[in-house]
Amino acid sequence: MGEILLPLLILCPLAASMIVSVSAGRMGACAIGTVACTGVGISAVISIILSITLLSGPPAGVLQVTLWPWMHIAGFSADIAFMLDRVSMVMILVVTIVGLLIHVYAAGYMRDDPGIARFFSCMTLFVAAMLVLVLASDLLCLFIGWEGVGLCSYLLIGFWYDDPANTAAARKAFYMTRMGDVALLCGLLLLATATGSLRIGAVLATVTNGQLAPSGVNLAALFILVGALAKSAQIPFQTWLPDAMAGPTPTSALIHAATMVTAGIYLIARLHDLFAMATPIMALTAILGTLTLLMGACTALVQSDLKRILAWSTISQLGYMFLALGCGVWQAALFHLMTHAFFKALLFLTAGAVIMRTGHEQDIFRLGGLRHAMPGLSAAFAVGASALAGLPLVTAGFYSKEMILSGVWHVHFGLTREWTLNGHPLWGIALLGAFLTALYIFRCVFIVFCGKQGTSATGRTSRLMSIPLGCLCFLSLCGGVIEMPDTLPPLHLFSTLLDPKTPLSHANEPIWLVLAGALAPLAGLGVAWVLWGRATPVMHEMPGQAAIIRLARTGWGMDALYDRVFVQPFRLLTWLTHHDVLAHAITATGRLTQAVSGRIFQARTGFLDILAIWGNRGTGWMAYLLGQLDNGRVRWYAAWIAGGLCAGLAMAVLS
Repeated sequence: MGEILLPLLILCPLAASMIVSVSAGRMGACAIGTVACTGVGISAVISIILSITLLSGPPAGVLQVTLWPWMHIAGFSADIAFMLDRVSMVMILVVTIVGLLIHVYAAGYMRDDPGIARFFSCMTLFVAAMLVLVLASDLLCLFIGWEGVGLCSYLLIGFWYDDPANTAAARKAFYMTRMGDVALLCGLLLLATATGSLRIGAVLATVTNGQLAPSGVNLAALFILVGALAKSAQIPFQTWLPDAMAGPTPTSALIHAATMVTAGIYLIARLHDLFAMATPIMALTAILGTLTLLMGACTALVQSDLKRILAWSTISQLGYMFLALGCGVWQAALFHLMTHAFFKALLFLTAGAVIMRTGHEQDIFRLGGLRHAMPGLSAAFAVGASALAGLPLVTAGFYSKEMILSGVWHVHFGLTREWTLNGHPLWGIALLGAFLTALYIFRCVFIVFCGKQGTSATGRTSRLMSIPLGCLCFLSLCGGVIEMPDTLPPLHLFSTLLDPKTPLSHANEPIWLVLAGALAPLAGLGVAWVLWGRATPVMHEMPGQAAIIRLARTGWGMDALYDRVFVQPFRLLTWLTHHDVLAHAITATGRLTQAVSGRIFQARTGFLDILAIWGNRGTGWMAYLLGQLDNGRVRWYAAWIAGGLCAGLAMAVLS
């Protein structure tokens, strides 16, 4: 049955995308939304059936299907093949179930948009590409899905392309993620050269058996890490994600919760055996994740745009996942990926409903007192904020974040024989990040939903948009009880599900470690209430005169730095290419010789006239030939180069 259901899992959203795209202008908004939700819904049902089938089999069971051989050349082969194991099972459940809820919400959110057919065509294609990525059993096939989600994100971020700012944001996301894609491709080529295959099982077996030199393992892991960092918007590639809020809110929810940015997490978790053999790269991953989570939290604390606060929050939470991956607790990274999908989708969809009912106002300081006009949305946003902050015991975010903090505390990096690095400093920064997370998200809650009345709300949230919010509220509160720390009633269903042989457990974990992780978000909530939650708040807005605040609001100046280091030099290069000095010199030489020969023609007669005529024609032909050599046509350049190369080779052979 798996041989049929695995391809069908991808085919359903792909078919929905094709149907909606082909029938654009012939179907109403309701029919378009129905087709899209049906395609993703069938995939969600198939995901549940496949998960039950997989779990009912042996612990190490895998469902595999090869559709067709892609290429077979000397020393290398690649297939279009899919594989369902316990890691990919978690991913397909997150992608299809959360994706379905977002699609149902979007059917109500986008019903009046004239481009709804194009929107749902890209959204369902997005889901299909992500499913290809997580199910691929060959890294080259995975790269197809990797590029597919990049293309769909570009199309959806620039969906409202009439605004130049939206298209600029789409291009920015495309360019920055493409840089990572080049690095990933280099890593794949290195692995293909060393192992003769890109089948995930074969690559990992070759690496773990020690058949690949340590330097080769480190280099391949580094290239793959760069690709994952760019896709997941981590330092130094984090600048594209806040600008990606230019797209419709359901697009933001899908990118942040179930697709795109989670692809980098999945890739490293899938290749965790490879990274385990590259200790320096693991340490680098943990350090970059730690820096990113702290930077993202600090930046979110000073933002005033509601969606940008959530965007920087995503960057910070992905930093937690990279920290876990770098510390070797990839199970904790996937667990936080799952819970983050629940509460981040809830936060974005609730924010979208608030923005829609307040005349598309996104400045939190122009909102206020909305809990009276929107009690349901206020409660939903508070639930999502509590889960993001990780309020203890009652939210899913607490259990997943606690699992990361526990794993980080116990890690030790053996970088050299003499020098080791333990995880205690990283744990301290991650704990500070938990405090800041609660501080910035409840700052947003208190300013938007409490205090004085700001922008008035109109209309009501449709039932089609409310049902997904209710489902996500339940998942954000109860989705984390499947994995608890040992100091509480020990329950390790999630880690046992991923790896039945070695479930993740810290039996000797001190109780103060869990208490610290529980008190940090409570402290952040208390400080946020003191500063912004009371009837007379101590602070309304972060002081803008401080240089550090201004720097944080601009993303720590990374955009300006990249503009000066990369963009401006490239623009100068294009200007020099367009205003080619050599071309102008050639043109001026031709015109000068023509002018001189013309003067000679006018001044001389007889024999000199004939010489002048032929000289004029010769110089004219010379100018024409020189012009043809520099005509801006790349194919002619290639032809001249090839011709000269052939002539040179012929002379070398004949001589």
